[in-house]
Amino acid sequence: MTTTEPPPRPPSEPPSQPPFSTPPGDGHGRGDGGGDGGGHGHGHSHSHGPAAPVSKHLRKVIAAVLIPFATAVVVGLAVLWPGGAPGHERTGVGFDRQTESATVTKVEELPCKDVNASQPPPTGDTSTAEGQTAQSRAEGMCKKATVEVTSGKDKGRTFTEIVQPDAPRQLSEGQRVVVAYEPKAPEALQYSVTDVDRTVPMALLAGIFALVVVVVGRMRGVMALVALALSFLVLTFFILPAILQGSNPLVVAVVGASAIMLIALYLCHGLTARTSVAVIGTLISLVLIALLGSIFIGWASLSGNTDDNTGLIHGLYPDIDMSGLLLAGVIIGSLGVLDDVTVTQTSAVWELHQANPTMGWRGLYRAGIRIGRDHIASVVNTLVLAYAGAALPLLLLFSIAQSSVGTVANSELVAEEIVRTLIGSIGLVASVPVTTALAALVVSADRTGGTTAASAAPAPAAPAAAKQRRVGGGGRRRKR
Repeated sequence: MTTTEPPPRPPSEPPSQPPFSTPPGDGHGRGDGGGDGGGHGHGHSHSHGPAAPVSKHLRKVIAAVLIPFATAVVVGLAVLWPGGAPGHERTGVGFDRQTESATVTKVEELPCKDVNASQPPPTGDTSTAEGQTAQSRAEGMCKKATVEVTSGKDKGRTFTEIVQPDAPRQLSEGQRVVVAYEPKAPEALQYSVTDVDRTVPMALLAGIFALVVVVVGRMRGVMALVALALSFLVLTFFILPAILQGSNPLVVAVVGASAIMLIALYLCHGLTARTSVAVIGTLISLVLIALLGSIFIGWASLSGNTDDNTGLIHGLYPDIDMSGLLLAGVIIGSLGVLDDVTVTQTSAVWELHQANPTMGWRGLYRAGIRIGRDHIASVVNTLVLAYAGAALPLLLLFSIAQSSVGTVANSELVAEEIVRTLIGSIGLVASVPVTTALAALVVSADRTGGTTAASAAPAPAAPAAAKQRRVGGGGRRRKR
């Protein structure tokens, strides 16, 4: 019986250990990332820690691009800052009404014929929608609701509201509602129920959303919520009032969207070179979206005044450029998805570089663009479905009218959504190669970061390989 020693493994081969095992607690066992030696630092930077910092020269180059841009955004905010929305006399139409809170205190059922005395009798033809409505209002049971105003100067005042049996919104006792107030109407008709008060369920849903974001995202989730709040502040106190005061909607949207982009990205992802590359990629894509929007919204003769709400805005503020408002909506609507795409692509290239520091910018670009193609397919589909879902009632109307696809697409209501979707999608698709190329160029040009990662790579293998040679491959014996 003799024993033979197996040939030593090459240095690149890892030592034989069971899966998920813990190395011994001595100094040699810590060489593959289990302890606090040099190998731990390398493994930690790959899997758990932040990306390696870039060189000082590269930080200066990025700062030379972003500092003037951030300065221009701050100057734009200062010059265009509106100081509040301009006042106007309420028209009492649509959303331009004074509203108060109220509660339904009592509901009783009455024959509709007793409360609809002014309605004409039904004709007997129930084949039409009008005939069916007239019949239900003549023969059905209506609700007489007593409503008490709970806010405003008339707090405590009550009035009655008749609810028809075919009304889409039925009232119940104890229900909280929103009432519209018209001071010029007769006293008995000054108040009317206009909507249901949804404060409690909406606030609960928002709380659940915030809780889920914080529990899953932890500190990143908290910063995302802070960025979201600041974005709404920019939208509420800058973008909307500035447009109402007559500033160019395109300029306001570009300045406001840039401010939101800087706040959101740097708050959520940190003041790093990686985030800065994502900011530059997002900015280039926003410029492309603005140029395409300016060209095709004008070429397609889209007025931006397509429904009651935009008509009311144009009536109240005739100096607002409604087509410019449409373009501003395209830019702001595309920003949220752009952030997601550019950050994802930048992070992918950075991780590829840390996994293989010797890879050049062409290799990084090819690997990153393969990831980006999968992202493009999902993002474009998401964007199109989001717009289609928002316009679903309109599409149903065209389907009921049995209109052809060409007729539907040519109508301004649908053409506006098509142009909005396609311009945003082009910007999103273009952001992938642009951001990937920028990130690949930046990380491959960073000689300091690449050299540091490359020099650290072989460190963990050396002590482990030396130990393996000393113990003869784990001391296994073989019969001859």
